Amino acid sequence: MVPLLMTRPMEAARRFVAGLPDDLRAALQVTHAPLMEIRPRTVSLDVSSFRGVIFTSAHAVAIASRETAARRPAFCVGPHTTAVARQAGWQAECVGACAEELIDTLLSQHPPAPLLHLRGAHGRGAVAERLSDAGLPCEEQVVYDQPLLPLSEAARRLIAGPTGVIVPLFSPRTARHFASQCGDAGNLHLVALSKAVAEPLECLNFKTLRVSGAADSKAMTQAVRDAADAVSRLEGSEGAE
Repeated sequence: MVPLLMTRPMEAARRFVAGLPDDLRAALQVTHAPLMEIRPRTVSLDVSSFRGVIFTSAHAVAIASRETAARRPAFCVGPHTTAVARQAGWQAECVGACAEELIDTLLSQHPPAPLLHLRGAHGRGAVAERLSDAGLPCEEQVVYDQPLLPLSEAARRLIAGPTGVIVPLFSPRTARHFASQCGDAGNLHLVALSKAVAEPLECLNFKTLRVSGAADSKAMTQAVRDAADAVSRLEGSEGAE
């Protein structure tokens, strides 16, 4: 089996692994080593003065749904966040696979405003600022923190071992943290969600670095499959020598 090191927060990591095709999942030996924790803030949330909300993560949906009974139109990034928002009673619409697509779609649709972006303390895209600057009033409220975690001893042993290891990485911040923690990356097959995620990894002496064809789970799944095939070929050729 091919080792797969998952560094996402546990819920997201398990969801990604569960979504892999059966044959691929069966070929992988998964080790979970979250490098980030989702820590909800105690917030006072009042959406009554806003015409809609923006969710760029399912974490924000869960917190907002606990903190207010009000429901507004919700503009979401990605099908998973959209589905979670709908299940929680929000009038949810998927308006892009990433923050850039969300901004472009909202500026073209120009829905009733003002809007409120509910987000984590660390994020990319400056969604509220850019929408407001472009004429669509939007405010933001941080509803959770994302403290970084050290790389676990199990993960360090896996990385230091003799076998190739696949490591998918989903955010630039996590990629930077991983690069600072992992040490010798000579056996690692890194898979980055985007070029921005790949950039902090380029300083490592990795075996391979792949960039997903798109910033979504389907493309990341294909990239992980390609990496698993490459590891199997390399291990097989080295064993035959």
